[in-house]
Amino acid sequence: MLQIPVKEGESIEKALKKYKKKFERTGVLKELRTRKEYIKKSVVRRQEVIKAQYVEKLKASE
Repeated sequence: MLQIPVKEGESIEKALKKYKKKFERTGVLKELRTRKEYIKKSVVRRQEVIKAQYVEKLKASE
């Protein structure tokens, strides 16, 4: 369970922003989405290769 210490006088919006950032860093939602359905290892590897090629292409164009 995530706990966010709120300082005295700190706005609720700022505390929510901290909570959202901390929640995103834990990767819970990302893991939930990946476990939602099974993806074969070969498909995962293919997607990783395609993503790596795309990133390299972006870096090369800079």
